[in-house]
Amino acid sequence: MIKKALIFAAGKGTRLKPFTDSHPKALALVNDVPLLERNIKYLQNFGVTEFVINVHHFGEQIVEFLEKNNHFGAKIDISDEKDELLETGGGLLFAQKYLENEENFLIMNADILTDLNIHELVKFHETHLPLATLAVSDRNSSRKLFFNSEMVLKGWMNKNSGETKMAEFNNNFKELAFSGIHCINSSIFDNIKRRGKFSIMEEYLDLMFDNEILGFQHEARLIDVGRPESVIEAEKYFK
Repeated sequence: MIKKALIFAAGKGTRLKPFTDSHPKALALVNDVPLLERNIKYLQNFGVTEFVINVHHFGEQIVEFLEKNNHFGAKIDISDEKDELLETGGGLLFAQKYLENEENFLIMNADILTDLNIHELVKFHETHLPLATLAVSDRNSSRKLFFNSEMVLKGWMNKNSGETKMAEFNNNFKELAFSGIHCINSSIFDNIKRRGKFSIMEEYLDLMFDNEILGFQHEARLIDVGRPESVIEAEKYFK
């Protein structure tokens, strides 16, 4: 089993204002429990014992929260992007020293809640051995990923703008939404071309031309707790 996970907790969380005017979004409460605590414990349930958490916006509050709770019994390294918020791709590269010795590791956004079975995602990844496996589902989203019949990533579309990026002609591809959880092989660090501030999805869409990026389709509940109204929705399902 995979024992290490990177949790992206650095973002400014502008959609969660006014809470994020004075707090990091990772500490937003759902039924009085911070998102970060929920996701650490969620991953621990699947055997994850070591974490890397990237911080930027009110990062000191996250560090204090973890220390106050004795790191929830886990080994936790902080990847502090205090000088510049690097987005997901830059954040992954910045945390490389904590992850590169793992054969495979997980990445999860701090602001999602899900009951996805991580064991099934990892089994799929370790069976097929792609560069990365992205958890995806059939749900409403302004951004969709395209997969062929073997669940190999072949493209992306922004439904609002019509912008697309395709590796090949759309031959009845599945359109699925990314769930904010991925399983990564550490060889990705030898393949990423971008540097500085960039989205990991941009990199995946370049890597798909020469590397195998797979989708793992699931039907688990998933809520993006990025807006005040989504907190209310999440509280119905995550007690």
